[in-house]
Amino acid sequence: MTLHLYDTYSRSLRPFAPIAAGKAGLYACGPTVYDYAHIGNLRTYLFVDGLRRALEFNGLQVRHVMNITDVGHLTSDADSGDDKVEARSRRSGKSAWDIAAEFTRAFESDLHQLNILPPTVWCRATEHIAEQIAFIGDLEAKGYTYRTGDGIYFDTTRQDGYGKLARLKRDGLQAGKRVALGDKRDPCDFALWKLSGVPGQRQMEWDSPWGLGFPGWHIECSAMAEKHLGAYFDIHCGGEDHVAVHHSNEIAQTQARHGTRLANFWLHGAFLKTQEAKMSKSSGDFLRLHSLVEQGIDPLAYRYLCLGAHYRSSLNFTDEALRAAASGLARLRSTVHGLGEAEGDADTAWLARFAAQINDDLNYPRALAEAWELLKSALPDGVKKTTMLRFDAALGLRLGEWFPVVEVLPDAVLAWMAQREAARKERRWGDADTLRGLVRGAGFEIDDTAQGPRARSLD
Repeated sequence: MTLHLYDTYSRSLRPFAPIAAGKAGLYACGPTVYDYAHIGNLRTYLFVDGLRRALEFNGLQVRHVMNITDVGHLTSDADSGDDKVEARSRRSGKSAWDIAAEFTRAFESDLHQLNILPPTVWCRATEHIAEQIAFIGDLEAKGYTYRTGDGIYFDTTRQDGYGKLARLKRDGLQAGKRVALGDKRDPCDFALWKLSGVPGQRQMEWDSPWGLGFPGWHIECSAMAEKHLGAYFDIHCGGEDHVAVHHSNEIAQTQARHGTRLANFWLHGAFLKTQEAKMSKSSGDFLRLHSLVEQGIDPLAYRYLCLGAHYRSSLNFTDEALRAAASGLARLRSTVHGLGEAEGDADTAWLARFAAQINDDLNYPRALAEAWELLKSALPDGVKKTTMLRFDAALGLRLGEWFPVVEVLPDAVLAWMAQREAARKERRWGDADTLRGLVRGAGFEIDDTAQGPRARSLD
């Protein structure tokens, strides 16, 4: 069975064949660590996690690289404005280094709570300055750069195919439409190295052949992806907002240096929307995962919600949808737990049905539906449990780790439950119903499970 993925570069669904047999190189654009991630950002990382898990479900060894942008991401795609980390530093009174460290830790905590697998390699932009300078030097030697008053820029007019990823029409672009022109020769040109201006004005700056400064956002990913995966690897992914600028510029740089488009496949996840508007940090009105937890929502309920929508389809977030997802996850956990111990091997026919869905461009909504169908099947419970746990290697819901909350029951309730069980065995159904009523009057409900009766609070 072959995994098929939708490649943004070719605008087609293509069969995935790894460049190196049995292995897959995966680069995912990570966060700019000047603020907390919002749940829209986290939807993208859930998509990436689903991709990685699908690759591993197909038996591939994945080398997953994710960057941390701790310098160089300016507030405008026009390469103008402040560095986002430095700007946050000035507002907070903390150092830029401390800001980056604080929000990196918060991001890693979010990933853990959502059961997103950590990347094989974390790479920070500030730890790869030498690689970025070397990359820019090669571009300069090949004639792809020019200098302005504020930095070194990439000359996109040198590439006839610039912007193919986004299907940009250069003839229709005018200065001021996509970005402000400033000292740039063309609206699409972008910064490779920004000059600091007054020395010491910035906290993060480095010496370079072009003067004291810092790298542009796009050169970071090209340089780090190449160092850790090579100049041409299997898959590069991120949010759909990266297509027109960031990823187009990554491709342009690597084509100029190596003649490749950097990755064989380019995958992009769609936005999370609230009331049909994209969730964004710039609006100042966004939800953190922590906000959901404070409302009593299990973080994995948000993962379950995202599993219900295809990664290339926008997802409209509402409280009602999240509550429904939490209810669905609770039912799934309870049902799987009620199967008892896993026994034997996973059922191959059901594994094939499940794999067919995730291999169809990561169709997790249909894969989740297959999981529910499995639970209704006639398979023995132990085999169902084994098979569901194999499914969960891709779903990532930690189904095998969940156990119902153990209530501390009053002695009277324990006695009534024991008497009820005796009455049931003796088929004294009226007495059993009376005892259930006593338990309910004390504030508890009895659930009869495959492992015996369980009491839960009615509160």
